Amino acid sequence: MLNIGIVGCGKIAQVRHIPEYMDNKNCKVVGFYDRTFSRAEEMVQKYGGIAYRSYEELLDNKDIDAVSVCVANHLHAEITIAALRSGKHVLCEKPMATTIEDCELMVKVAEETGKKLLIGHNQLLTPAHKKAKELIDNDIIGDILTFKTTFGHSGPETWSINPGANTWFFDKDAAVMGVMGDLGVHKTDLIRFLTGETIVETTARLVTLDKKDPEGRLVGVDDNAFCIYKLGNNIMGTMTASWTYYGPEDNSTILYGTKGIMRIYDDPDYSIKILLHNGEKIYYEIESIQTNVKQSKSGVIDLFIESIMEDKETELSGKNILGSMRAIFASIESSNKGKTVAIKQD
Repeated sequence: MLNIGIVGCGKIAQVRHIPEYMDNKNCKVVGFYDRTFSRAEEMVQKYGGIAYRSYEELLDNKDIDAVSVCVANHLHAEITIAALRSGKHVLCEKPMATTIEDCELMVKVAEETGKKLLIGHNQLLTPAHKKAKELIDNDIIGDILTFKTTFGHSGPETWSINPGANTWFFDKDAAVMGVMGDLGVHKTDLIRFLTGETIVETTARLVTLDKKDPEGRLVGVDDNAFCIYKLGNNIMGTMTASWTYYGPEDNSTILYGTKGIMRIYDDPDYSIKILLHNGEKIYYEIESIQTNVKQSKSGVIDLFIESIMEDKETELSGKNILGSMRAIFASIESSNKGKTVAIKQD
């Protein structure tokens, strides 16, 4: 039985991490920290355990085996590294960190301490994406030539423990990155996962088009991101992330291969649609993807616990996610400099 500590008791912890830990028979949540102490106390009243007044105090508890880091982006690296060095396995929410140097250091410390480091890229675990990967590996659409992948919704205003225009997602100091770090990381990593190729070049534009602070000024982080990615094997395509889709979420990915087209999560009835060059059509009715208003079990917690108990690497390991984070930071550089950026992947 693994003892778990929760660092940050906001929306993501309350909706996903804590309930999924409670649903796993191989672990028990025993400690909570939040900068708003009363929030940690509320979790203790609901689930039991101990409320801590600092994350350092929680990490000092030798009986805690692993922690979920569910705080604002700018604290991910600091707390993750401290947790690893205190002997804890770590599941860190995305984005992994706010600089590539911090991402690399997190992986280095995990290797030095022999502890697991996983990043919460839950989209890699959805049944449809796993099935799509299997079909692609079995050559159903041939060699992938191009792609379009999109993740857009109306914004994080309601996906915060303090909803509205004051959400920390819009605070440049706390979030550092906007929609690119919130949604773009998912689709960047997904396209690597599905194709099996590394992103080697990016041409990107990150902009703020509509999101405003309480004073009516545009927020200091990006609310839209547009990227042209070049992958290994000369695959090219677009990745779009947006907080200004004021209607249904768009979580679609379309892959164009030499034998046909695969459409994922772009039809309300079929999770995967395959349209082959020979006219054959194959539809898979698997499940609907999670949305902000429709939550289902992510599988991330179960994989984290499994990786610790079986001492195995997973697709969510920090080392595997590094390639995607290099593409994220290269895209930010591309947008800032107004030019294409080659991505050094090593």
